[in-house]
Amino acid sequence: MDKVQDNRAWFLIVPVFLIVAFSAILPLMTVVNYSVQEIFGPGQTFFVGTEWFEKVLADDRLHDALVRQILYSLAVLAIEVPLGILIALGMPGGRSARTSLTLVLLALPLLIPFNVVGTIWQIFGRADIGLGGAALRMLGVSYNYTSNSLDAWVTVLVMDVWHWTSLVALLCYAGLQSIPPAYYQAARIDGASRWAVFRYIQLPKMRGVLIIAVLLRFMDSFMIYTEPFVLTGGGPGNSTTFLSQYLTQMAVGQFDIGTAAAFSIIYFLIVLLFSFVFYTIITNYGAGDRK
Repeated sequence: MDKVQDNRAWFLIVPVFLIVAFSAILPLMTVVNYSVQEIFGPGQTFFVGTEWFEKVLADDRLHDALVRQILYSLAVLAIEVPLGILIALGMPGGRSARTSLTLVLLALPLLIPFNVVGTIWQIFGRADIGLGGAALRMLGVSYNYTSNSLDAWVTVLVMDVWHWTSLVALLCYAGLQSIPPAYYQAARIDGASRWAVFRYIQLPKMRGVLIIAVLLRFMDSFMIYTEPFVLTGGGPGNSTTFLSQYLTQMAVGQFDIGTAAAFSIIYFLIVLLFSFVFYTIITNYGAGDRK
């Protein structure tokens, strides 16, 4: 029996299309328009072609910020994803008060606003009034995130791990809870080791949530702004000035709209490229085992 096609169904997606166009496509087209024009004032524009893109790509400060950003995001993924998996594996299963309490405690850091997180760590890391800074000083560790570039960079990284590892753990925990008990029963019958259960049952079943976790944490860490801005203000020097802060300085501080628009497009394409690479790697991981 042939299917009957009713083209009037296309009208049902018109509201969605209008919402997406208003919230995403129109702002993006506006940025593209600004990226090829010199703006002198309202109604006073001059077409400059790819001049702003060439200026941004030749900017050494942008190159430095990009390297810092890539290293930071890779460090975030290298710490938060394995740590989140380990926490999820150690969490109690089933429905119990212990499980509920664990889930609530894990979710607490996620409920704190970004600027509050920066303020907490700004105080916590200070050697004079902060618990963390004072503890390191008592242990004989020379630590000052306000004057040492490495200390500042590590503090921002630890702050991010504290704030967002819970998200990875909760996503992995949801993936583990979706595995049918029959898989574990079969593994016990076969005498599978703990590592074999993780490698051939738990890890493949967590593939979907791991894709979400990696993409969310990469995109968010690659666009981080508020926490390091509150904690270090981008310093000392430019050691914690990431791409988003550099973009804000260009657009708001210098009011260089054309260059900032070109930078925004390049920034967006970099995020898109890395997200595609991570998605491809994770989806193809273990493809040979499934054949």
